Amino acid sequence: MSNEKILTAFIAEVKDTQTMWALQDKSSEDWVVLDSINFENTEVMPLWSTQAQAKSHCVEEWAEYVPAEITVAEWMEYWVEELLADAVVIGINWQEEGQCFEIELPEFTQALAAVEKL
Repeated sequence: MSNEKILTAFIAEVKDTQTMWALQDKSSEDWVVLDSINFENTEVMPLWSTQAQAKSHCVEEWAEYVPAEITVAEWMEYWVEELLADAVVIGINWQEEGQCFEIELPEFTQALAAVEKL
């Protein structure tokens, strides 16, 4: 699947629910962020459009993590500024094996803003 199709599918699913999912450590409340495979010296935060997709990654080194819901409104209000400051990119519907589409935060947030319900 092309990167454009991955983004379009992600945005379409998020539009309906107004939520996306990240992985959060049960005890420390830290979020999964890892080294980017496409951007040098950059960290990537994986996000999924469904809880089931996120939960499927709660194994092995992420076994202590659980899917945590982030609403589009919360993303716009709290997340963008902090992630921009840390120069974090976003991994959309991250796959352990195969294609890992990473997108820069401004581009991702712009696509998300188009479907935000105010």
